[in-house]
Amino acid sequence: MSNKAKLEKEAMKVLKLTSRTFYIPIKLLNSTLKKTVGSAYLCMRAIDEIEDHEQLDGDVKHRLLTETSKLLKSDFDEAAYRELIQPYESLLPEVTVRLGDWLRFCPAGIVDEVKASTSEMAEGMAKWVTKGWIVETKEDLDEYTYYVAGLVGVMLSDIWKWYDGTETDRELAIGYGRGLQAVNILRNKDEDAERGVRFFPDGWTRDDMFAYAEGNLSRADQYMQQINTRNIILFCKIPLALAKRTLKTLKNGKEKMTRAEVESTVDEIINE
Repeated sequence: MSNKAKLEKEAMKVLKLTSRTFYIPIKLLNSTLKKTVGSAYLCMRAIDEIEDHEQLDGDVKHRLLTETSKLLKSDFDEAAYRELIQPYESLLPEVTVRLGDWLRFCPAGIVDEVKASTSEMAEGMAKWVTKGWIVETKEDLDEYTYYVAGLVGVMLSDIWKWYDGTETDRELAIGYGRGLQAVNILRNKDEDAERGVRFFPDGWTRDDMFAYAEGNLSRADQYMQQINTRNIILFCKIPLALAKRTLKTLKNGKEKMTRAEVESTVDEIINE
């Protein structure tokens, strides 16, 4: 097996371990898009795992995220990155440790855009580590959801344009990401409260957050209308359908969708 084929196999394995929601649609992409979206998603997940880490303290998270953001703004000095994370390497997951591999796996024509979005995400996450993830206003919520999820939408739009010239509206792409994140916030509200984190703006009820999620998911629907490439449409439809179904499940008072419901939702889209 060539080094490239070995890296692709390992990338898909790590992807499966880190994201149930995105692994399924990424597997359905054609070879070029699978490699591109897969590597880009792993880069962002590498950063996300630092922000979410339960054993690293805030100062360490802030420094790792800030320094990684700087490295991504240049040629990405892999030796400097390994040196940066070395004291914490035993605590960090494989997806974070191997950030250099995911960048190497990303096609040369789009890697700069992937680095730019991931760098901005790391910088934004570092800022929110300092704030202790306490959201007070809708503007705070918009800012936080932009950094952690809206930028995924931006990055995907950059990839679609690079791949076949597909043009999409940046604000709608951000709305797509925000909608998915708002559903996560609703789903994880109790868990977040236990660790002293609050993403609901002051005075907001669950109904307010449902309205915020639905508003952004309707932007995601508009975003989808701008895409004509069948393979990309299939990819985008799956996380969106799962988010909408999860929202419905939460409204009905259940905590999450069953595995059977997830599988039937995905099957419906694949067989449309």
